[in-house]
Amino acid sequence: MKSFMTKFFAVLALVSAATAFTVHADAKPRRLKALVVSGQNNHNWPVSHLVLERILEQSGLFEVDIALTAPAGGDMSGFKPDFAAYDVVVLDYNGDRWPAETDAAFLDYVQGGGGVVVYHAADNAFADWDEFNRIIALGGWEGRNEKSGPYCYLKDGELVLDHSAGPGGSHGAQREYAMHCRNAKHPITKGLPDNWMHAQDEMYDRMRGPANIGDLLYSGMTDPATGGSGREEPLVFIVDYGRARIFHIMLGHCGPTAENNPAMQCAGFQTLLLRGTEWAATGKVKQPVPKDFPTTTSVSLRRDYRAPAE
Repeated sequence: MKSFMTKFFAVLALVSAATAFTVHADAKPRRLKALVVSGQNNHNWPVSHLVLERILEQSGLFEVDIALTAPAGGDMSGFKPDFAAYDVVVLDYNGDRWPAETDAAFLDYVQGGGGVVVYHAADNAFADWDEFNRIIALGGWEGRNEKSGPYCYLKDGELVLDHSAGPGGSHGAQREYAMHCRNAKHPITKGLPDNWMHAQDEMYDRMRGPANIGDLLYSGMTDPATGGSGREEPLVFIVDYGRARIFHIMLGHCGPTAENNPAMQCAGFQTLLLRGTEWAATGKVKQPVPKDFPTTTSVSLRRDYRAPAE
């Protein structure tokens, strides 16, 4: 009897161990926690923040929460996101200043090594907040001028800091344009084409600020014939800001509806957003290059904001 019971418990232990291993092996990896901050913007934030959520969620990589402020001119005292609870914070905000307590919590999060994605017009925000301008490196509009820092653009492949006077931030007419890779070794850009066509979008130019760019990833040539600066402008880059991982993407002007939204439906934009957000959250990028990535001659749209199955 003793021999039987010994064998019985030994077999039971093996079965339990095997079951535990199977459950562990089959368990899906934890989704990264992302917070999209929105609620005010000079752009179409009621659509853009939901599209950002959709892109991130449909990738299967992120669990997304939304933090919306009060409307412009409203009571901001209750806007107190728990930034520290997230792997990455995605900024889709340009509006009234946050409460001092929220400013401090955001700085604690970023300076403590948090991940941040600066999306499109979020780099218009808080022109009078010096530390925020270091977090975004380059910004535009909202009264920015030579006191905000130099213009930053490329000449002969090198970044130029231009301290001449003038307003910060402009763009020409929306158009399709070529993206030029400036660092093919960074985890975000590794494996992506050196040149590819982005869908119809604004191209920010004449941006200025502290210009603390760590790694410039992509740039684009503005077209003076359509109101651009005529310069090669930095459009996607990493910000050098202490221990923080900050990904700044100037692409992605939101259309009037989620269905009519080529800049955000662009497979190139979505790929950069997903890879940049993963990098900001973890410091690594595990995503493969999608098979629908744009080519040097043609754009590629994901109208449902979902990458094709591999």
